[in-house]
Amino acid sequence: MSLIARAPALAPFRIRSFRFQWPSDLLASWAFEMEGVILGWFVLVSTGSVLALAVFGSLQFLGTLISPLFGMAGDRIGNRNVLLLMRLAYLILALCLMALFLSDLATPVPVFILATVMGLVRPSDITMRNLLVGETMPADYLMRAMGVSRTTADSARIIGALSGAALVAALGSGLAYVAVCGVYAMCLALTFGVGIRRLRVLSEGETMPTALGGLRQGFSYVWRTPVVRAVMLLAFLVNFAAYPLTGSLLAYVAKEVYGMNQTGLGWLIACFAGGALTGSILVSMYGAHIRPGRTMIACTLIWLSLNLVFSWLTTPLLGEMVLFVSGFFQSFCMIPMAVILLRVTKPALRGCVMGVRMLAVYGLPLGLLLSGPLVEWAGFAATGTFYSVLGIVFTLAIAVWWRTDLWDRAAPVNVR
Repeated sequence: MSLIARAPALAPFRIRSFRFQWPSDLLASWAFEMEGVILGWFVLVSTGSVLALAVFGSLQFLGTLISPLFGMAGDRIGNRNVLLLMRLAYLILALCLMALFLSDLATPVPVFILATVMGLVRPSDITMRNLLVGETMPADYLMRAMGVSRTTADSARIIGALSGAALVAALGSGLAYVAVCGVYAMCLALTFGVGIRRLRVLSEGETMPTALGGLRQGFSYVWRTPVVRAVMLLAFLVNFAAYPLTGSLLAYVAKEVYGMNQTGLGWLIACFAGGALTGSILVSMYGAHIRPGRTMIACTLIWLSLNLVFSWLTTPLLGEMVLFVSGFFQSFCMIPMAVILLRVTKPALRGCVMGVRMLAVYGLPLGLLLSGPLVEWAGFAATGTFYSVLGIVFTLAIAVWWRTDLWDRAAPVNVR
């Protein structure tokens, strides 16, 4: 504990729940990325279609439509219990995919079916993580805790992507999935130690709404609160316009633009994640000095501009460098976004609102579905240009329209 006392970024680890949550989230993210590389490459090679790859990527976010229900379920039976059930489902689905690959029965159809089932559950994982941090973490630790929590996904994109690609290349998809199942099993075991003690509970007089009532309250709160509405719109925008270019479409860039194999794809993913990890570490160290609203807007614009540059690069080394910087600024966009929502939302509605926040992730599958035919028709460079310019224009529109809520130095979201 003396190390924690000397390093402010490690302060969240004073909380027992977080000492279990961080490694369990890390392992979950690691397994997600390993699966993404294994299955994404399988779909691209077996179908030879970038449209099929885009459809596959979009299926992994199908559950964003029902994500508010996961938040409300957490309010009712406990966020940890919901997370345990979700991670048990991951393990079962991974075992099914492992059996398919080991028996040489894997074809695009069953892989797409299992990906659809996984897509109903997995998008809400980040919601439950944020809710657990919000309910177990003291207010003065919140920005640091969100920064440290974000490192689980960022570091796992490096380790998971590289290890997934290396395992497939060396052992084949079946044995690679044995490793994925082992990671999911360890993740599930650690989750049992998460969220035992709640520091934030319903105040006296507050009652738990019905499922439909809670959903209605969540949407009503988002609509009536200008800063929350602005953050939701920006979240949808970056998922639609920014993430497709540095997500599932990287498999297309690696194979068709740079002429790489799956190991090269792993390096592209790892470069973006390495920048994101660096950004998350800096947020965890200096989060107390960040003005969340201003930082979120400025870094979104920089992120989209870097995506525009990346769209036209044909040299792998330059592409990897731009991806690293893009990932760095992505962290300074997404972490303040989550902190703003956790700060301004009433604890009783936090589950509903964070569930509604996950609906914004549906911009990603929509962006992917549109990008598939666009890439086949106009090419990756033109598609990336269209997405990036569209994102920049609408980000500026949001910043101007809600400037008193997001940009003014005296706005509540910018008070450090």
